[in-house]
Amino acid sequence: MQLGVFSVSLTVQNLAVSRAFYEKLGFRDFGGNAEHGYLILKNGATVIGLFQGMFDKNILTFNPGWDENAQEIDPFTDVRALQAQLKAAGVELTSEADPDGSGPASITLVDPDGNPILIDQHR
Repeated sequence: MQLGVFSVSLTVQNLAVSRAFYEKLGFRDFGGNAEHGYLILKNGATVIGLFQGMFDKNILTFNPGWDENAQEIDPFTDVRALQAQLKAAGVELTSEADPDGSGPASITLVDPDGNPILIDQHR
């Protein structure tokens, strides 16, 4: 099962303070919009998202169809195919994509320890 590029989406209390901290660890701006409460930072192939006021918990995030530079990769497994595979394996989803749709969509699930997982396809 190819889930796509991995990143962690961190819930932060103060976006500017968190950005400054992660910059000290070698992360640099890669995307996002501080005025909208989120930034995407990168250190080598490692990607983290900082989100202020958007989520209750940190989220493990996968992006089908993208590499760590947010560049399209082909082939890739569409999120709807991943959804079907997960459901066939007995995994309970907390949100689903329209199985008859195409293009951008997402699904969510929670691991046995309560960690949210987002599979978010942007293409």
